[in-house]
Amino acid sequence: MKKKKFMNLCFIVLLSTLLAAGSIPYHAQAKKHPFSYDDYKQVDVGKDGMVATAHPLASQIGADVLKKGGNAIDAAVAIQFALNVTEPMMSGIGGGGFMMVYDAKTKDTTIIDSRERAPAGATPDMFLDENGKAIPFSERVTKGTAVGVPGTLKGLEKALDKWGTRSMKQLITPSIKLASKGFPIDSVLADAISDYKDKLSHTAAKDVFLPDGEPLKEGDTLIQKDLAKTFTAIKYKGTKAFYDGAFSKKLAETVQEFGGSMTEKDIKNFNVTIDEPIWGDYQGYHIATAPPPSSGGVFLLQMLNLLDDFKLSQYDIRSWQKYQLLAETMHLAYADRAAFAGDPEFVNIPLKGLLNPDYINARRQLIDIDKVNKKPKAGDPWAYQEGSANYKQVEQPTDKQEGQTTHFTVTDRFGNVVSYTTTIEQLFGSGIMVPGYGVVLNNELTDFDAVPGGANEVQPNKRPLSSMTPTILFKNNEPVLTVGSPGGATIISSVLQTILNKVEYGMDLKAAVEEPRIYTNSMTSYRYEKGVPEEARTKLNEMGHKFGSSPVDIGNVQSILIDRENGTFTGVADSSRNGAAIGVNLKKCEK
Repeated sequence: MKKKKFMNLCFIVLLSTLLAAGSIPYHAQAKKHPFSYDDYKQVDVGKDGMVATAHPLASQIGADVLKKGGNAIDAAVAIQFALNVTEPMMSGIGGGGFMMVYDAKTKDTTIIDSRERAPAGATPDMFLDENGKAIPFSERVTKGTAVGVPGTLKGLEKALDKWGTRSMKQLITPSIKLASKGFPIDSVLADAISDYKDKLSHTAAKDVFLPDGEPLKEGDTLIQKDLAKTFTAIKYKGTKAFYDGAFSKKLAETVQEFGGSMTEKDIKNFNVTIDEPIWGDYQGYHIATAPPPSSGGVFLLQMLNLLDDFKLSQYDIRSWQKYQLLAETMHLAYADRAAFAGDPEFVNIPLKGLLNPDYINARRQLIDIDKVNKKPKAGDPWAYQEGSANYKQVEQPTDKQEGQTTHFTVTDRFGNVVSYTTTIEQLFGSGIMVPGYGVVLNNELTDFDAVPGGANEVQPNKRPLSSMTPTILFKNNEPVLTVGSPGGATIISSVLQTILNKVEYGMDLKAAVEEPRIYTNSMTSYRYEKGVPEEARTKLNEMGHKFGSSPVDIGNVQSILIDRENGTFTGVADSSRNGAAIGVNLKKCEK
């Protein structure tokens, strides 16, 4: 009898907890508990798990999976489906990404690479006009030639096959409800719809985001019936519903209508790769990060190594000296990136040379705290390893706009960790939506070089260069910190500065994420966030830099600190979006 009463009490406690946390969908509670973005926090602590994403409804869905006994990989799959609904301009099954997984049982760290690939009909010169000149980026981005074969869904399937404890059928269900019943649009999505209405107005997306020709606004309810239908097909038929059937036929037809070459065969033949991370060390931490075809990992590690001897924290965190060292380091690393980064299935990449200590030291000699290197150029990493390049260095147009995507991270009570950056490239990708299916398609192939001949030229079945940098830091062979960000090429600098803020400057994690960032990949491209002091910028510009007069947001970092001593997870969502960190704290009867 006592045992029965105890179990009933546990049920009541659990039900109350789920209601209070929003695990019963908000629309079912709307009369008594209307959903509000203000109800969620950007920082949270949990003992049994943590989720940090750029949207609170996605965070809630992921946290619910953990509360119900699922692991971090299960939660990550559920989160990606939810973000497809709530951040349709950032990521989804029409795109790809890099999922890093630490498996607590095997102690292995693995990358599921679902990066999109060029179709078989892609050609090196497909972004050149009839005169051999690069088509302007603003035109390339909305054409069918920009769309790569999507990989996200295959990546989710592979992750569940390897580590999952729940079925895709279970994990996609909350997002079907979310898409079909709708949710209130937040400021980030409202701004994106308004800013990109011209892109959306020429495709099936207009009926979803521009009803009656007007952009949906903050607070409006976004209902995505076609996407819910597609998700329902995936629920019952699995990934075949996407890669082999009516959808893939319509996907190929749609891309061809917009001038692309993608075929049903391209879609059916797509597969993900399972890769080892690229590893490095920094101030006692062992760092696992993304390998090629992402450039993120190798150049994150290169910049950390370049900065290591400068003892950055001797300078104030907002001093001109710190920004000078960061800017000079970025210029050298991004010059190498432009010259040597690409898909390792197609080109030789001097990974060992780029991270060779002697090469790093030679490059470090080009950094002067009192002087700007006005002509930063790529080095010669091939001098530090065997082999040679099977490509040349080709100058590219400078009109490319950096994309925005999304990053999220999950930890669970079993010790598993996920750091996942996922994308459709630009906001709303190509802007092309598959009619009747609600899937927004990427413009990932614009990440290839427009002018052929270099390491990153377009080739059939090749993966375009990426900057995605999902990262996990280890101490004593155990994961202690996850970091990642969206932002195109700026991703690498956002992850770099977050690590520096935490490790070098010893900042609290939220402060490390919020500290104003800078980005510069050359002497002609500069960005900075609000909070970088005017006097520092004035000094830097007097030295020869070109920081402008208007700050912009750079990236959107989601991060989890794993405190081994206290047995807690601290999650942080970047304030540049309406993200949420949700910690999981189970009752004894729930464990």
